[in-house]
Amino acid sequence: MTAKQTARSSLTIEELATETGMTARNIRAHQSRGLLPPPEVRSRTAHYGSEHVARIRLIQDMQAQGFNLKAIQRLLELGAAAGSEGALAFERAILTPFAAEQPEVLTTAELSETFGGRIEAKALSRARRLGLIRPLGEDTWEVPSPALLRAGATLAELGIPLSHGFAVGEAIRKHTSAIAQEFVRLFVKDVLDPLREGEQISEGNLARAREAVEELRPLASEAVLASFGQVMTEAVERRLVRELER
Repeated sequence: MTAKQTARSSLTIEELATETGMTARNIRAHQSRGLLPPPEVRSRTAHYGSEHVARIRLIQDMQAQGFNLKAIQRLLELGAAAGSEGALAFERAILTPFAAEQPEVLTTAELSETFGGRIEAKALSRARRLGLIRPLGEDTWEVPSPALLRAGATLAELGIPLSHGFAVGEAIRKHTSAIAQEFVRLFVKDVLDPLREGEQISEGNLARAREAVEELRPLASEAVLASFGQVMTEAVERRLVRELER
């Protein structure tokens, strides 16, 4: 083991803060919430290890995914019963984004150019509410799904008003949110709950739950895409018949 590895296996709270980019105050707050396991106290000094670094980075990942601290605490409590390695593997499996897209960062000017050279503050606000863009400060925006942004830009090129495109986006988000909730309910009720042993989930059952997550991940996307294709075809056919009968 190298000197660097030895040092990182025993960190003071200040060293842990430097290692993770989190303030010592927040580390103590997380510890008081039960988000972090207690440190080992030697000679009246708290010592933190690699498991604390891994846990803090997991919390940071969860926060970046939009989870609040209460939800994070519930997830960590779920995993704590099975041991840190299995818990971390399971938690990372369920938090891996379903979309493979890489976010893009654009300035307001670049966003405006995407939509024909002009985008009003009201439109930016609506795009934020839909989750299409996220402010990064200094007139800069993160675009979580460049594909959705390109779809909106294509609609604008076809002469469709931006407000109409946003209305479609709101409908898509509403219905896909409902679908996502159904898949989550399905997983919890029919996969996770049967694996519980009292209030706990064993290491082996956590591994099986993680495998189920990995199998359901592509299945969910494929099922939604297949259903949409079928429903869209039927909707176009019905509308075509009505238009021809006019």
